[in-house]
Amino acid sequence: MPHDALSWQRTPAVPPTHFVDPAVYTSETILAEEREKIFARAWVIACHESEVPERHDYRTYRHPANKNLVVVRGEDGTIRAFYNICPHRGNTLVYNPAGNAKNLLCIFHSFAFNGRGECVAIPREQAGYQDRLCKSDFGLRAVRTEVGFGGFVFVNLDDGAMPLLDFIGAALDGMLPSLEAEPLEVFTYHRAVVQTNFKLWHDTNSEFYHDYMHYHNRQTSMAQPGYFTRRYTAFPHGHAQVGDQVVKYEAYEGFASRALSFPHMVRDGWKMVDLFPGMTYNLRGSSLRIDTAVPLSPFETAIEFRGLGLLRDTPEERALRERDYNTIWGPFGRNLHEDLLGVTGQGRSLGRGQTYMVQAREEDNFIHDEIGMRHFYAEWGRWMGRSASAPFARGNGAVRA
Repeated sequence: MPHDALSWQRTPAVPPTHFVDPAVYTSETILAEEREKIFARAWVIACHESEVPERHDYRTYRHPANKNLVVVRGEDGTIRAFYNICPHRGNTLVYNPAGNAKNLLCIFHSFAFNGRGECVAIPREQAGYQDRLCKSDFGLRAVRTEVGFGGFVFVNLDDGAMPLLDFIGAALDGMLPSLEAEPLEVFTYHRAVVQTNFKLWHDTNSEFYHDYMHYHNRQTSMAQPGYFTRRYTAFPHGHAQVGDQVVKYEAYEGFASRALSFPHMVRDGWKMVDLFPGMTYNLRGSSLRIDTAVPLSPFETAIEFRGLGLLRDTPEERALRERDYNTIWGPFGRNLHEDLLGVTGQGRSLGRGQTYMVQAREEDNFIHDEIGMRHFYAEWGRWMGRSASAPFARGNGAVRA
């Protein structure tokens, strides 16, 4: 029956782990704390190693903790990341989104920095600073950087954070044979700015009950044997894996089985893992899609999508992978734009009468169970020191992750 004003705001008759207060999505205070307590301390993907393939290549990155970084492959071939800030007077160091430079030169006063983050040139250094300051005092702010799990460049602003290997744990073990058999390469990059909260995008990747909105998925997956026996596996640190499936692409008119795959993958196989706090590995058929979410405000999120194939692909193979990727996840594909429409619809309701978000489906961890979302918000609460169902209740206190 329809709600009145009082019942619309009443907490759902389910455990507090099974719903989320809308303030979690709309509060500026919450977002500021997420940047400080989660994103400034968690490992996140900045880019892929193939995006800085040569020595002296660089790429800028807007970090979700609201910091600007630059990722550089040094003279020694090592990939490092730094704050994109000149330590002299705080000017932005690199303006181009990507490029190649032996040294990064600040346009303001011509201080220069190498790929190790060392200051290598200061105009009229001795005349201005005498023996009080020198180049060694002006190094860039280094950011912990590790490359792995398919050649992705992970960064962490917290110098004392756990190693990347410990943070990921076993979450990607089922996918690693395909990711690390041989080098990968990014063949497409797409950045979408969506009017929604970043957690709503991660929610969408964390549950498959919304497959009802995807006609392609209903035909090629939901209507096929094994779909409803896929199970979620929760891992420490908020990560979750959905059970694998073989997709029957030919069940959708005009589609056919994928001619290519990834190493150690069955033909038309599908593997998917969500990583806390806002990343998704989605290996489907012949291409790998990686999502990374960057909150711009409580109501706006930048989502970076990368499509990857094998570095050794021939031009013909690469064309096939690009076609396969775009038919599902491209601007005119059969999946991604529908997901974006769903979370944009949620975003339109933020702060405009939205009530509690219910994540109460329990199906013994099978495919339409909402355990992936509950697992995410349990971890979110641990990092934030707040309950997602009552974020402003007394007694909240953050726990070091």
